[in-house]
Amino acid sequence: MECDTSLGAVLENGVNGVPKMMDLLDEPVPGVGTYEDFNTIDWVREKSKDRDRHREIASQSKESTWAFIMSIHDAFSGWLLMLLVGLKAGALAGWIDIAAHWMTDLKEGVCLSGFWFNHEHCCWNSKETTFQERDKCPNWKSWAELLIGYNNGPLAYIMNYLMYVCWALFFSFLAVSLVRSFAPYACGSGIPEIKTILSGFIIRGYLGKWTLMIKTITLVLAVSSGLSLGKEGPLVHVACCCGNILCHLFTKYRKNEAKRREVLSAAAAVGVSVAFGAPIGGVLFSLEEVSYYFPLKTLWRSFFAALVAAFTLRSINPFGNSRLVLFYVEFHSPWHLVELVPFVLLGIFGGIWGAFFIRANIAWCRRRKTTRLGQYPVLEVLVVTAITAVLAFPNSYTRMSTSELISELFNDCGLLDSSQLCNYSNVSDIKLSGNTLPDRPASHDVYMAMWQLALALIFKMLITVVTFGMKIPSGLFIPSMAVGAIAGRLLGVGMEQLAYYHHDWVIFKGWCSPGADCITPGLYAMVGAAACLGGVTRMTVSLVVIMFELTGGLEYIVPLMAATMTSKWVADALGREGIYEAHIRLNGYPFLEPKEEFSHKTLAMDVMRPRRSDPPVSIITQDGMSVEEVEALIADTSYSGFPVVVSQESQRLVGFVLRRDLVVSIENARQRQEGVVSTSRIFFTEYTPPQPPNCPPPLKLRGIMDLSPFTVTDHTPMDIVVDIFRKLGLRQCLVTHNGRLLGIITKKDILKHMAQIANRDPDSILFN
Repeated sequence: MECDTSLGAVLENGVNGVPKMMDLLDEPVPGVGTYEDFNTIDWVREKSKDRDRHREIASQSKESTWAFIMSIHDAFSGWLLMLLVGLKAGALAGWIDIAAHWMTDLKEGVCLSGFWFNHEHCCWNSKETTFQERDKCPNWKSWAELLIGYNNGPLAYIMNYLMYVCWALFFSFLAVSLVRSFAPYACGSGIPEIKTILSGFIIRGYLGKWTLMIKTITLVLAVSSGLSLGKEGPLVHVACCCGNILCHLFTKYRKNEAKRREVLSAAAAVGVSVAFGAPIGGVLFSLEEVSYYFPLKTLWRSFFAALVAAFTLRSINPFGNSRLVLFYVEFHSPWHLVELVPFVLLGIFGGIWGAFFIRANIAWCRRRKTTRLGQYPVLEVLVVTAITAVLAFPNSYTRMSTSELISELFNDCGLLDSSQLCNYSNVSDIKLSGNTLPDRPASHDVYMAMWQLALALIFKMLITVVTFGMKIPSGLFIPSMAVGAIAGRLLGVGMEQLAYYHHDWVIFKGWCSPGADCITPGLYAMVGAAACLGGVTRMTVSLVVIMFELTGGLEYIVPLMAATMTSKWVADALGREGIYEAHIRLNGYPFLEPKEEFSHKTLAMDVMRPRRSDPPVSIITQDGMSVEEVEALIADTSYSGFPVVVSQESQRLVGFVLRRDLVVSIENARQRQEGVVSTSRIFFTEYTPPQPPNCPPPLKLRGIMDLSPFTVTDHTPMDIVVDIFRKLGLRQCLVTHNGRLLGIITKKDILKHMAQIANRDPDSILFN
């Protein structure tokens, strides 16, 4: 081998003139094994790293007491981390609930005995509150009373109206400004991104400290502004931020991306647990809806974390009723088999609404991305807030917060209810049993309430389409449930009146006698809410469990199951994707949907790169390239890794090396190893051939090479390749023919191929 003799001067440290060589197997290089932003992790490598760490700890624990104690700490650290995530997320959720309740009431008035009290707390201690007018007490003043001295008449109404709109605009402006200035990742619901992150994608900063802080504050502001959005989806994002930040306290989670994703799966369960007060529903939600890799150990830890979070929230008691949820209901009469027909009808409505909503919302979001509308996020939020506030105030059902509306719709009318929905005509020969009332004829008030609810239904259906996806934190669970609850209550009251006036019909005979409490309209609202939420998100098992945990209605599981399943079937018939999958595709995230079937007869050679017309695949030889040649290859290409072959002629595959590991290792060698220059040779072989004495020191980089990369032959069917990528979480797979390297298939190649087959633009599979 010929070498430049002028380099001999730098080799004084070599023994007998033979240069020293640094072996990267001997000591770890900082930065090797880490990932760049917007890259996919290598699940196989991360799991193998964790197994090696376990073996090392197990072997050391037998040598000394201290090492044994450290091994116990290592085993216990996962549970400790879950405890911390549960405590932190529960505390934040409690604070969000209390702050949102107070700021929502601030739009209508203020408490004189303490401005920090919301309307309900302000009137709790008042001695002058009557049962009929329990919302009115001397301590609580509306804005009209404070500013002009009285609360009746047109002027007072206009004053309250103006203050309501002004507060709504102020809250939403503050929210969108904070998101834009400090944490752009804090907008939206966060669930599509979390699904993508859990599938192995890296979005740096998405689960960081700033995102957590800004999302928590702006979530309160967005909910309080009265926009048609919920806090449940964003709470999953908040809990995942807590999980990600607390991972940094433990080395095994800080240094391993796959282990960190186990924590994030559990954190997603915690988010739903605190959002709905449904710990078991949260675990099932994480398993069914967001997680990509969910081993049994993660199931137990999710269960524990959800329990801790629910306990923390219960200790804070944000709703002041010793319950975990706002919608706790107790229905007294059982449901009858005949009622399954209206329940299934609600399921069909939920499925149709879900499919309509997804199409309309995606069309609107695409318009936002491709037109000038997307350039003015602050203006868009303010315009939508103004329209929402102006149209919501005159109708008492849209003026109240969406959570309160759902709570009222779920409510079963009892003796102590004074709401308009429960103001039925009284019948003289009424027979009471406990707090239950028999079916009664609807009064003028109930008919008025029905009209208002019908208008509220149309308003909510339209305004939610444009609200979801704006540059503020916005969840979808509560607005979807509100749409279903209104539709369900309307149908429930209709059925109730039908049973009252026509109890001699065949369908009511035998189980609905006059003076009996046959139909529970609140139950219809509950079933409708589940159906609409199922139609939008395509959840099934977790949704039913969340609904009965949310309401305490254990005996109504069958109606909920019937409606949820029907809504999923109908929605799937009209469009295959749920709202989160649709947003993942809209944003071009590299997410391989585990539920989607791949049914086309293509082979690996049809998808791999390079194609027949392309230049040959970029490779590195195991012993023939210099530092300069490798750096030139890195500079000229944007690939995230390179196959290593025996030689340019044979193309026999040796292994695979990642771009980042190469860059970091060469930089590190230049700093730590004397004499490494551009002409230094790079070796990936086990034994390095002896170098002439006048050569610069070579680099041995076998330690950073993956010696067992996944390979398939060129005739492997693509459905098998897609299955391998899904089940093993691969980043790339090499294609060979008789042991010779032909090409490479990456996750993005598969996604582009699937987009092409579905007649979509394959170039949309990029991170936008």
